[in-house]
Amino acid sequence: MTGGFDPLQIALIAVPVILAITLHEAAHGFVALRCGDTTAKDRGRLTLNPLNHIDLVGTILLPALLLLTHAGFIFGYAKPVPVNFSALRHPKRDMILVAAAGPAANVAIALGAAALLYLQLAAGAGSIGWLSRLLLTTIEFNLVLAVFNMLPLPPLDGSKVLAGLLPDALAGPYLALGRMGFAVLLLVLVILPVLTANAGVHFDLFNWLVQRPADFLMRLILAPVTQS
Repeated sequence: MTGGFDPLQIALIAVPVILAITLHEAAHGFVALRCGDTTAKDRGRLTLNPLNHIDLVGTILLPALLLLTHAGFIFGYAKPVPVNFSALRHPKRDMILVAAAGPAANVAIALGAAALLYLQLAAGAGSIGWLSRLLLTTIEFNLVLAVFNMLPLPPLDGSKVLAGLLPDALAGPYLALGRMGFAVLLLVLVILPVLTANAGVHFDLFNWLVQRPADFLMRLILAPVTQS
């Protein structure tokens, strides 16, 4: 996702980012509560107030860095909602439900934004104005966030879905890899591509693993809009 530096462009990026990460994390907490774990509720994370979910690095510094370095996409994350998986009524099954809730919320937001875009065009407002740009950015960022989080790499949500399907003897060591997971993910998927691009070398796993699948899903979602 490319970006500029004018106030409108920044707002068109900031609003979808904050909405996506807030609902993503809140969804984890709400499903965990329904499955018997009150940790998120006890720590005040069952809220749609973005201030309770913002992470200094993931929500502010990382997207700003990607904008400043012209990385070609915008990405971010929030403070993970705390979940005590042992407190869930059915730990293995419910871990899958809790983990999948965040990406599912992002897909739901993308579908909702696509529906609004379709209604806008059906009403005759066919020009690509700020509202259309906002909706398109919302769709794209939420799909990127959903695909990224479903990668089976600890500590991402996809790893917890996979761990819920693995035998306990394998699930524990597999999830333990997540202790350094975010640092490794940021290094391999974000920092190295930026550094190598400046050196004239193309190394973009993020594009192959996340951006291309997200673009494919975006084309599917927007098919009714583009054909209208």
